[in-house]
Amino acid sequence: MHPSSPSSQDASPLDTTPSYEEVTELAGDEVSQEQIERVVARYAWALGFARGKDVLEIACGTGPGLGLLSGAARSLVAGDISEQILARARRHYGTRVELRVMDAMKLPFETGSLDVIIIFEALYYVPDARQFVDECRRVLRPGGVVLVSNANKDLFDFNPSPHSHTYHGVVELGEIFGSRGFKVRFWGDVPVAAVSWRQKLLRPVKRTVVALNLMPKSMAGKKLLKKLVFGEMRPFPPEITQDMLPATSRLVPLEAGKPDRNHKVVLCEARLEG
Repeated sequence: MHPSSPSSQDASPLDTTPSYEEVTELAGDEVSQEQIERVVARYAWALGFARGKDVLEIACGTGPGLGLLSGAARSLVAGDISEQILARARRHYGTRVELRVMDAMKLPFETGSLDVIIIFEALYYVPDARQFVDECRRVLRPGGVVLVSNANKDLFDFNPSPHSHTYHGVVELGEIFGSRGFKVRFWGDVPVAAVSWRQKLLRPVKRTVVALNLMPKSMAGKKLLKKLVFGEMRPFPPEITQDMLPATSRLVPLEAGKPDRNHKVVLCEARLEG
């Protein structure tokens, strides 16, 4: 997760940041099968970029994909702004993965020292996404990539998360990364046309609830709502294993420069040219 604005000029962002535990899916929380499949799909996608590379996952949360990444990468460091959340990852992984508290807008790495930077479902918590992209440009080697997964803000029933700053869809991600010398490609996941009849029926209701600012803010409230929408819930896994990976990718290529209104999730590969 990422810092909110400091309360005073002298305060460190790490000192003033909320824990994010109330808006984060933590290992062991009850979630839908769709949510688990989303997580599995994005880490299966990331594996193809991470093999044999020096990798950073920023905003790793409780680290569901760190076991997979560490088995593929040449080196892996993972970080999060929340010490409370990172402590859960430390308890699970022990010494298997190097875990650090870090600020996405001030990456503690030397210039040109990394090949891959992963930020999944967290860019919208960064107060200044452009500063984060500038940091990525600094620490990446030529040809390095940033991998982003975002909830799709361009859906008519989109609901922003508490503590979020700015959401970025296909158009905005293309502009931010393109202006910093990155070449971008996009994919969509979870087509809205393929969701259950229950979700389709409740999408207009969700839109009204969001418009009236009645959406639950806490994870407990969201859990009750998700149970209504998705039905059966199951524990969020502390670690994704190889046997959970799909045989083939379910991601759909998207057209750059055009808002996507057909998928719940947008994934972006931003490759540093030069």
